[in-house]
Amino acid sequence: MGFPANGAAVSDRKLKFLIYGRTGWIGGLLGKLCEAQGLEYRYGSGRLENRASLEADLASVNPTHVFNAAGVTGRPNVDWCETHKVETIRANVAGTLTLADVCREKGLVLINYATGCIFEYDANHPLGSGIGFKEEDTPNFIGSFYSKTKAMVEDLLRNYENVCTLRVRMPISSDLSNPRNFITKITRYEKVVDIPNSMTILDELLPISIEMAKRNLTGIWNFTNPGVVSHNEILEMYRDYIDSNFAWKNFTLEEQAKVIVAPRSNNELDASKLKKEFPELLSIKESLIKYVFKPNQRTTGA
Repeated sequence: MGFPANGAAVSDRKLKFLIYGRTGWIGGLLGKLCEAQGLEYRYGSGRLENRASLEADLASVNPTHVFNAAGVTGRPNVDWCETHKVETIRANVAGTLTLADVCREKGLVLINYATGCIFEYDANHPLGSGIGFKEEDTPNFIGSFYSKTKAMVEDLLRNYENVCTLRVRMPISSDLSNPRNFITKITRYEKVVDIPNSMTILDELLPISIEMAKRNLTGIWNFTNPGVVSHNEILEMYRDYIDSNFAWKNFTLEEQAKVIVAPRSNNELDASKLKKEFPELLSIKESLIKYVFKPNQRTTGA
């Protein structure tokens, strides 16, 4: 199809990225990263489900790589998708598949920011066991319509040899004022569950995704820091580094179920494939401290 073999670095022409998701959290951060690294980039203006508009973007920009950080997660949360199923399908399934298909036709690698919230702890991957789900494992969580559509599209994208699927989970960044930030979310909740989970520190992993594009890596990748961290462990760090007066209350999954529409995914993903490609990748707790809590640490009074 014209795109390089998996893992072949780009060297023949200057990098130029086309990014979808300008108004989204990850899409916005990607643009800032490109600027900081002096990389040429443009945001796509086409709608993902409109093939002609995507083809026009590619013709206009002539990129070396395409990044998809668009789609719907729901506002204020994934419960929105339960009552907006057609809109969710249009963006997360039809749109993503159309973009992948157009990119394949043009011989372009597509870096697709997907989700790891398509698994839940089970008998073969028990909570606390350290046994994480691998890239080749079949999703076992369809408790929310959002996760159901994401699992569907991941399975279909396996057939597109030009797509790099990044399974993001519970994304966290150093911007503690961002309402999409997992830490910001749980500090604002009245009560939180306390379950170890794999998570994605964007400050560390988004630059890695750019490097993955440069290496033309494709296939499915668990895009999380190695290991797990629980809600309480994060909130303890928040108290220790940010606000010594911070307090929180826990509740059980059964109690949580009464205040949400759709169940939530809890799991550990095996990040050994990513760690092998990027040996410098920090564990989740190390990354939290280095990239999130130390830069935000209160040095006075608190």
